Amino acid sequence: MSLEAVELDERELLFGLHQVPSIGWKSIRKLVLHTRSLTELLNMKMKDEVCIQLPLEQHRKEALCQSFTTEFIKQRIKLYRESGIQVVTILDKAYPEVMKESSEPPWVLYARGKVELMNMPLIAMVGARTPTAYGRKAAEELAAALVKAEIGVVSGLARGIDSCAHQGTLNAGGATIAVLGTGIDVVYPPENRALYNSISERGLVLSEFPMGTPSKAGMFPQRNRIIAGMSLGTIVVEAAKQSGSLITAEYAFNENREVFAVPGYFSSPKSQGTHELIKNGKGRLICSIGDILEELSYLKPGPVLGKHAVPAVMPEVELTSEERQLMEHMTIEGITLDELHSRSNIEFGHLHALLLHLLIKKQIKQLPGSCYALF
Repeated sequence: MSLEAVELDERELLFGLHQVPSIGWKSIRKLVLHTRSLTELLNMKMKDEVCIQLPLEQHRKEALCQSFTTEFIKQRIKLYRESGIQVVTILDKAYPEVMKESSEPPWVLYARGKVELMNMPLIAMVGARTPTAYGRKAAEELAAALVKAEIGVVSGLARGIDSCAHQGTLNAGGATIAVLGTGIDVVYPPENRALYNSISERGLVLSEFPMGTPSKAGMFPQRNRIIAGMSLGTIVVEAAKQSGSLITAEYAFNENREVFAVPGYFSSPKSQGTHELIKNGKGRLICSIGDILEELSYLKPGPVLGKHAVPAVMPEVELTSEERQLMEHMTIEGITLDELHSRSNIEFGHLHALLLHLLIKKQIKQLPGSCYALF
């Protein structure tokens, strides 16, 4: 993002909004749907009509008025740049395509490492924090097999199976992504500092949370939805009946992604959760990498990833009738937001939402001066 830009673009504004304390995913969604452009919110005062009409609680309005300024955003951009942290918004090309198809894709991701890994075929691997020797071996062997198949491995940098998945991938020379439940600069658990550094250098570390965000229990389910959302499927290796790994599996199942379960010893408490997944039909029992590749047979050969290409989760972009009608008013030369509003007769809040959806689906592009054009 350009600090020197005379005007902040929508990506920078989205980043700035994400940095405001107490403004979370749902609040940002409300603001995106409510405003013509996030620019309307800059330098806002509590008494302003724009602020009064915002569909937010009072304390969130106060946070916006206090923090959401041009100077604040530029300072935060500078801070992240100097810290070597990359900012990827949902409007950026580097943002994972598969994630956009999930029900609650993060608006902003903070990254250290190779951001291009987010758009290669990925499989998540999660499991027990205190696995058995069998569980560790299964995770490491599956990770190595996925590397051989040119598939990246996503996990959460936690103790146990997560660490085995990351390390097994690195040992095999593959690509691994660690999704944190803390700020990008906060390593948890602290004993995984060396692993964090290795992934930052050879893979990718991601977080949805702003710098400095400490570890809190409720944040890990949020992290788990990202692990599942950016992956084609999730492998569960040893999970007790109340394991947090089952939350990731549930996210994957609800997003119509594959769930794979590694069977354990029939009476092992560490495998009760994985066995329940199999018994309830939510997870497919796997005995080898072949069982996973069979479910991923839709991956097509491509020049970038060798025998596997970026997955065709949606062979064709699906557009709503409203989106198609709106595109009929647009050209490759571009049209202003006001002119588009006049021609389409769509209410500004809904118009802005439709434009955002088309930007996300890469059907249109944004030009300077609040103009939009067909690709």
